[in-house]
Amino acid sequence: MGNFVLTCCSTADMKKGFFESRKIPYVCFHYTIDGVTYPDDLGESIPFEKFYERIAKGAAPYTSQVNVEEYCNFFEPILKEGKDILHLTLSSGISGTYNSACVAASEMRQKYPGKTIIILDTLGASSGYGLLTDAAADLRDNGATLEAAAQWVMNNRLSVHHWFFSTDLTSFKRGGRISATSAMLGTVLNICPLMNIDDTGHLIPRQKIRTKKRAIQEMVKMMELHAQNGSRYNGKCVIAHSACETDAKEVAALIESRFPMLSGKVIINSIGCVIGSHTGPGTVALFFFGDKRTD
Repeated sequence: MGNFVLTCCSTADMKKGFFESRKIPYVCFHYTIDGVTYPDDLGESIPFEKFYERIAKGAAPYTSQVNVEEYCNFFEPILKEGKDILHLTLSSGISGTYNSACVAASEMRQKYPGKTIIILDTLGASSGYGLLTDAAADLRDNGATLEAAAQWVMNNRLSVHHWFFSTDLTSFKRGGRISATSAMLGTVLNICPLMNIDDTGHLIPRQKIRTKKRAIQEMVKMMELHAQNGSRYNGKCVIAHSACETDAKEVAALIESRFPMLSGKVIINSIGCVIGSHTGPGTVALFFFGDKRTD
């Protein structure tokens, strides 16, 4: 194993068992729903299905990022153990947490001058951020140095593709990610917008697709167009969903039929409560390694 501790945030949207088995400490964002604030603790405070039920009934959650003090409290026990840190953050195109982590790291470097802390912006989100973190853990476990692992992440972060569609546009409208007019027309015309994350880490609407069935087909087509080695892609694939597991399983089955060389089965996770506060229920997201995102 490498000579450093790999850390990330809860918004990497992987299962708790993943972080435990891969030995990746994570720091929690926060969300507030119905006037009560909770840690984004991978569905422990509020199970995911209950969280999305509350949104479907009209709750309008909002989120807060990890602040500088929380980052310092998270980093310090690791540094006290004499370990260096490689910390990967949620995209700066979505959250200001990268800046908070950098400020905290600067304070910790002054307090522990002999230790190294590297903060990297993944330009990714949800289980795409998690997929990149998983790859960094492989490097660590294979003996990579902190600097080598950090350089690999920087060189490959734009190779992680993020494709989303949603059947419920309410939360996207509330968060300003689509206009009220687009949301209304989407609902009336049964449009599922296909979105992705661009090379600056921002969520961008790409296509307006009629019907969920066609959106699923088009999302898998994007993987066929962009995955490393095309249909011979042999890396990992992850899907995250917000209270629409049946749709996620349909996408997974289609991918497994078209990409026979996948590294294992498609991994299916729930979109966490912080990211889910902005997507609402009905979102399916697909993540894989592919060609470099250029726009």
